[in-house]
Amino acid sequence: MNNNFDGLPFKPANILLPRGCDLSLWSVVACDQYTSQPEYWQRVEERVGRTPSALRLILPESCLEGPSVETDIMEINNTMSRYLREGRFQEYPDALIYVERTLSNGFVRRGLVGMVDLERYDYEPGSHSAVRATEGVVMPRVPPRVKVRKNAPIELPHAMLLSDWMDIIEPLSILTGEMELLYDFDLMQGGGHVKGWLLTEGQMERTAQAIRERQEWTARERDGLLFLVGDGNHSLAAAKECYERRKGLTNPEQWPDLPSRYALCELVNFHDEGMEIEPIHRVVFGVRPEVLLDAMGRYYPDALRGRQIDPQIMEKAQCISFVYQEGEGVFALLHSASLTEAGALHDFLDQYLEQNPRVRVDYIHGEAEARALARERGDTVAFLLPAMDKGDLFPSILHHGALPRKTFSVGRAQDKRFYLEARKIRK
Repeated sequence: MNNNFDGLPFKPANILLPRGCDLSLWSVVACDQYTSQPEYWQRVEERVGRTPSALRLILPESCLEGPSVETDIMEINNTMSRYLREGRFQEYPDALIYVERTLSNGFVRRGLVGMVDLERYDYEPGSHSAVRATEGVVMPRVPPRVKVRKNAPIELPHAMLLSDWMDIIEPLSILTGEMELLYDFDLMQGGGHVKGWLLTEGQMERTAQAIRERQEWTARERDGLLFLVGDGNHSLAAAKECYERRKGLTNPEQWPDLPSRYALCELVNFHDEGMEIEPIHRVVFGVRPEVLLDAMGRYYPDALRGRQIDPQIMEKAQCISFVYQEGEGVFALLHSASLTEAGALHDFLDQYLEQNPRVRVDYIHGEAEARALARERGDTVAFLLPAMDKGDLFPSILHHGALPRKTFSVGRAQDKRFYLEARKIRK
């Protein structure tokens, strides 16, 4: 391991890249996208066909509670092992990869693929670790992901760490002429384009120094908060759980050498123009819309509800729009106990779901998609949430802790991280 990164939570990794295959068919979007749009994954299935693909190495979130999940996980692990035996990957030892992702809107998101030290990551409320979750981890959602990871020989990440400094990743953008180009291709299904370069030894040394300087500053000035987990909170929590289990079976002297101690991820510059913060909307299935909306009105008795509300009131209120087959409107919450609209909505929906166990909620990226789901069925309501201000994220986490789950999304669904790089997590 590169000694320049000793004591830092983000490090170079032994990165696996696929070889001898069409990368545009290999690379697929993060597994937690399009959960209520099975037609997306069907199109991916049809396009990939029988060619080698990361599609065979992941389990879409919509399948996590399916009737054949155990068989699916076994098949994924077997395919991982087969790809390794076939020499499907080329390994780049002790490497960092600089990435430029051209998004569907033309902006470029810059990142750095390496691994996070799970000893320095903590998702628990009140954490003082260097790497913290941006949203509350829903513990029942962790065990299914642990099942996927615990016996897997390799990992493919969609976790993204957020850095709020320009001097870690930004300087690399003018140094690509000194790097080896590793990949350069279009992503499927409107995912844009991605390019990746291998950092030189000198560039890694300068990167380590930049992270170290920021770590020293945060230790003095910001309670040690260095990076936030922007995407993949639950996947990283599952990786942490697998590591903790392995620690319990291992001599403490061997903990630093455990492959499970680390998780592959992409570190991104939060202030990059390509880093867009999008709201995540809620679509509620299996309800009578007016009954659901009346219940929300009773939960927030001083809330205003209507198609149009006085703009002066809306400026002071937490506003949550709703759409269903027969109409739409907005709730203006005047005195909720939550800091965010997402939190206020969760306070109500959590109680409603507990009282109505047949009702289901999904988290949808994209207002158009949420509206379409609400319009096509009479038993569905979409709640549309506003986007949060990027500048509020780090201060909010520092002073108030993790946000309610699914408060925001880093970009739209098609701009999420695509699986490409991998790493061995078992000896």
